[in-house]
Amino acid sequence: MLTTPAELSHWLPQIRRISIDAGHAILAIYNQPQAIDVQNKADDSPLTAADLAAHQLIMRELQTLTPDIPVLSEEAADIPWSERQHWQRFWLVDPLDGTKEFIKRNGEFTVNIALIDAGEPVLGVIHAPVLGKTYSGAEGLGAFVADSSGERLIQAIAPKAGETVRLVGSKSHYQPEVEPYLAQFPQHELVAVGSSLKFCLVAEGVAHIYPRFGPTMLWDTGAGHIIATAAGASVVYDGVEGPAYQRENLRNGNFVVRV
Repeated sequence: MLTTPAELSHWLPQIRRISIDAGHAILAIYNQPQAIDVQNKADDSPLTAADLAAHQLIMRELQTLTPDIPVLSEEAADIPWSERQHWQRFWLVDPLDGTKEFIKRNGEFTVNIALIDAGEPVLGVIHAPVLGKTYSGAEGLGAFVADSSGERLIQAIAPKAGETVRLVGSKSHYQPEVEPYLAQFPQHELVAVGSSLKFCLVAEGVAHIYPRFGPTMLWDTGAGHIIATAAGASVVYDGVEGPAYQRENLRNGNFVVRV
């Protein structure tokens, strides 16, 4: 790993600040009374002015903070593998994760920023502007949540024998494959939650398991991955050999987050 513990300690509060600032830019558009203007990208995923405002702010701030570390953002992802394969570390950004939740105005969207080192996430921040919560974590430092009551360490928790297993799933993407997975838990409850908050609920011990059956992109999972693992959970991807975040294909396969 290139990144030193001192760098992680220095950058983590800086990335929290950048994420919160991006959240303010998003809320400035979210709170406008008029309807949200939505465009469709080439893959038919939605794009709003808030995605772009957050992207531009984050890119500017990261280039100031670490000018020598490249950035891969959802809104600037057309960087060829011939270039990316030489990156020893890079920032991985989803400026507005949960654009569909943003459009629905249900508040369950986030700003995601992760640092990838040698193909694995080592630092991550997930900020939920409407909820007023900022989750963060880094290798060797633990995982945290900050809200109006302050900041505290969080820890993932395994279900006890006989306890109802609490699972979280996607709010906007129905996954029929989850049904046979749930069948292994005689006592369970499944809660639908938007965006990368599903990682955070496992990291916080509110949920036990997050099974994902269906496509996600690297920027959807990088920050949540390190927050979950820093809290003591594991993130296991199907069919991934070698570093999970240093590969040509930006699309993830199925994965499960649990202790």
